[in-house]
Order: sequence, then structure tokens, then C-alpha cells
Amino acid sequence: MPAAADRDRWLALGLLLGALALAYLVFVHPWWTRPMRAAGARIEALQQRELRARMQLQQAPEVARLLAAAQQRDAAAPAFLAEPTTELATAGLVQRLEAVVAQASPGNRGCAISNRSPLEAPAQGERFARVTVQVRLRCGNAELAAVLHALESGTPRVFVDNLSVLGQRYFYLPGQDGNQGAGLDVGFDLYGYLRPAPEREPTEAPRAR
Repeated sequence: MPAAADRDRWLALGLLLGALALAYLVFVHPWWTRPMRAAGARIEALQQRELRARMQLQQAPEVARLLAAAQQRDAAAPAFLAEPTTELATAGLVQRLEAVVAQASPGNRGCAISNRSPLEAPAQGERFARVTVQVRLRCGNAELAAVLHALESGTPRVFVDNLSVLGQRYFYLPGQDGNQGAGLDVGFDLYGYLRPAPEREPTEAPRAR
């Protein structure tokens, strides 16, 4: 009898635990535990978002300082051409080339431009619009070095690409009598970038009445 009574008590205890577990799964978990977990997850996400916002606000003065420094550097050594259009920028590149050559070789005694012609813009894929002039010079060694250095070290920034240099025993300079001594036949692309236009705020389309 005592063994049967113990077995009945354990069976009753097991049934009670099963009933409690079933009641928890049916009534407590879906109506209390699950919503509390979801609320906890939302609270944690909001806390993380607030933390990121505070960090961004703390970094705002440093970002403003770096932006001001970058603007000062750009003002001191502009990275973009001053002209707003391709046509004006092309004319500006040609004028700059002529001025540099005239400074390196006054009177075209040691260097002269034999050709300068605009090139079409390259295919889409570059971040900024490029303006290119194809150049051909007849120069001496020292004059060529001075021209290239003046072009690439001046402001606003311009670049030399596709440089081709061929030695010539004799070469002719416009405005000079007869053939000159040994020199160089030089070709390259001179290019710069247009300043991007500021983005405009999208305008709302008028509504039909």
C-alpha cells in the first residue's frame, strides 16, 4: 500500500507539472513572455539608435572642422576648373597652355605649340566631367621639363596623360628662320575636371485641380 500511495503521489505531481506547463504555454507565453521579449528587443534597438545619434552629435564639431579645412585647401589649390562649361574650360586650358609655353620659351625660341585641339569627353563612368585638349609641341629638353612642371603644379589642378616624346635631329619652330637644332616632338593630353553642379531639391509636381 505505501508503494502504491507513493506512486499515486508522483503521478499526481507529474500531472500537476504537466498542467502547469500546458497552462504556461497556452496562457502565459503568448500573452506575456513573447510580448515582453519583443518589447525588450525594441527597447534595445532604440537604445542602440540613440547611442549612434549621440556619437554622431559628438563628432559633428570635428566633421565641421575637417570640412572647413578641406574647403580652405580647395580655395588655396582648386581641384576643379574655374569655368562652368566644357567650351569655356577648353578655351581656358588652351590659354593656360599658351601662357606656360610662352613663359618657358619667350618668343618661341626653344618651344612652340604645333597643335592643340579639344577631345570629346570620355564615355560615362568617371565621377566628374573631364575636359581634354590634345597637345603637340616642338620643344627642347629644358623647355619641355619647364612646361610639364608648370602645368601640373599650377592651379587649378590639370593633368598630363598619354605623354609621347620623340627625338628629332632637326625641328622647325614657327617664327624662326631655318631649322633648329636637336629637339623633341612631344604629344600629350591635357585635361581637368569641371566642378559638379550643386544638387537641386526635387520640386513637387503640380497637382491637377
